Amino acid sequence: MKALLALEDGRIFSCRSFTGSGEAKGEVVFNTSMTGYQEILTDPSYYGQMVTMTYPLIGNYGVCPEDIESDKIQVAAFIVKEYQDFPSNFRSRGTLADYLIKGRVLGIQDLDTRALTRHIRKSGAMRAVISTSDFDPDSLVQKARQIPSMQGSDLVGKVTTKKPYFWRYNQPDYIDIRKLNDPLIWHHKGKKHSVVAFDYGIKYNIIRCLERAGCEVLVVPARTFADTVKQLKPEGIFLSNGPGDPEPLTYASDTIKQLLGFVPIFGICLGMQLLGIAMGGKTLKIKFGHRGANQPVKNLFTNKVEITSQNHGFAVDLNTLDKDHSALTHINLNEDSLEGLRSDSLKAFAVQYHPEASPGPHDAAYLFNQFAKVIEHAKA
Repeated sequence: MKALLALEDGRIFSCRSFTGSGEAKGEVVFNTSMTGYQEILTDPSYYGQMVTMTYPLIGNYGVCPEDIESDKIQVAAFIVKEYQDFPSNFRSRGTLADYLIKGRVLGIQDLDTRALTRHIRKSGAMRAVISTSDFDPDSLVQKARQIPSMQGSDLVGKVTTKKPYFWRYNQPDYIDIRKLNDPLIWHHKGKKHSVVAFDYGIKYNIIRCLERAGCEVLVVPARTFADTVKQLKPEGIFLSNGPGDPEPLTYASDTIKQLLGFVPIFGICLGMQLLGIAMGGKTLKIKFGHRGANQPVKNLFTNKVEITSQNHGFAVDLNTLDKDHSALTHINLNEDSLEGLRSDSLKAFAVQYHPEASPGPHDAAYLFNQFAKVIEHAKA
């Protein structure tokens, strides 16, 4: 089915829908991963964005229920060069097209993804509209310009859990929110590290990795108060990934500020940005973001290079951090941007990339065990 994509700067791309009719809007970004499209589709950090895959052939291994990172598709639209409707994979339980149709998400193909990616790299990520019914370029451009900007928007409220939950049998086990004032809520206190995870858009595989490191994870809504967390008497706090701009999330950064020094804190992606703000830093929007499974990062303590999976459009401004109270731990080798920080006095550390690697390499998986060791040391 014929479709048209219009960017807010007036650039137009012809394309076709492989999921039927519809209209989608959001910020257009690109991801350089060769595999892992189902994990990308269900990553809450992509909420409100239309994702373009730079790898040309997508859909060839189908979809599998075990590969989801949240309870639904999060992207606003999915853009590929060539869609493969006949998957070949023993794990496949259906086609990508059917999966997108069921989630009511527009899938687009026959678009020059290389030209679109080059345009975004040159001009920056921008708002856009895709339509199978409106083929007036001027009309679509005007619609794109009316989309609320990602910068300044609180998108965490759209993806955070409404109820707290433990992770049982590879799925959320929801509990009554009134139980958050009961320190006896933990099932394995003493046998596992009790960790409260703030859900700003948490990925399921992060919870799995924390559990493999010996943690019992209680996931709580983003607006949970610091006093509530302290009443639960956890041994560690985790700050999750999530979508959008960290600066409007004052409720989150204020809560983190009240929890600094209470117990060890570990943050990933948006969690690192919020930790940076809580420690007095500022954040900035990156021109076209880091999205893919091949980002080189240098560990400044080991001098080793790690290939990492990333998905973020904002970052902590390196120049705004107080060097007396925080140390830089990781740097992006492509542009020398900040990829990791820590504060020994506050028992806190965070990274900008995704060590749970879903999708992506496992070079940074050690960070979950490092968090467990920090908790053990603090308990001792």
